[in-house]
Amino acid sequence: MAFNPSPQLIAEGNQRAIARAITWVENQNPKGLSLLEKLHGQAPVIGITGPPGAGKSSLVHALVLYWSSLGLKTAIVAVDPSSPFNLGSLLGDRLRMPGLFLDPKVYIRSMSARGSLGGLTASIIEVCDILKHAQFDRIIIETVGVGQSEIEIAGLADTTLVLTVPESGDEIQTLKSGVMEIADIFVVNKSDRAGSDTFASHLQKLSHQRSNIVAWEIPVIKTIATRNEGIIDLSEAINAHQKVAHLQDRQIHLMAEKAYRLVQRDKMKQHSFLEIKERMAQEINNEGFNLYAFSKQFC
Repeated sequence: MAFNPSPQLIAEGNQRAIARAITWVENQNPKGLSLLEKLHGQAPVIGITGPPGAGKSSLVHALVLYWSSLGLKTAIVAVDPSSPFNLGSLLGDRLRMPGLFLDPKVYIRSMSARGSLGGLTASIIEVCDILKHAQFDRIIIETVGVGQSEIEIAGLADTTLVLTVPESGDEIQTLKSGVMEIADIFVVNKSDRAGSDTFASHLQKLSHQRSNIVAWEIPVIKTIATRNEGIIDLSEAINAHQKVAHLQDRQIHLMAEKAYRLVQRDKMKQHSFLEIKERMAQEINNEGFNLYAFSKQFC
């Protein structure tokens, strides 16, 4: 008999039920929507983004270990790059966070971006709602850290951490033009490297100019994740931001953004990627093929 996850089992933290429910929503199983309508729960969602090599997984590892020592339960959703052919995740949670895998207060789910142009899996909203119902104290979304995912995460997370390294100093103009605008907290990781103090100081000055939340001045936290340095300061900054975030229009904006994505997805539910791909194979070599005319038939 097939195992069906119930709201009660999920609320009790049954990992099999949580995993099955997430698989349902990933695969757009009709049972998943019915289940989601019965779920409730509140937990802060912390998004972590930044360039490859900045140490996102190391930072998550250190931060979650600290929270675990305080008795807090954390769920980690690690959104990995995916193969363009089979849409499977290319990285694995056991490889990147081995110290957390056996911790009973930690749940890790590696998810494929599944071809999403923004770098975040399309089902990330539903996955977070399942984890909230499972009574986790914190939910972390770690993005692939490339392209639009750095901006997209700001529409989903209650608190967004933008991870940088001292070597990012040469890319500060890029930060100013995009990522600066979505950071709630800046983290300068690997701050034992040369130039970290200068870079952090420069970033702090820019963040003063860019702070866009009333009563919140964007902090710059220096860390060395592999040595657990700066982790307590970072945790305290996250807690401080959670206390002021509800005073803003941010939550209404976030919920409207999520609702918009769900409505948008519902409009396309009658068409699958495979269907579009098969139709594309039939028509792409036709004389005068036009992508926009082709796409219009699915709207």
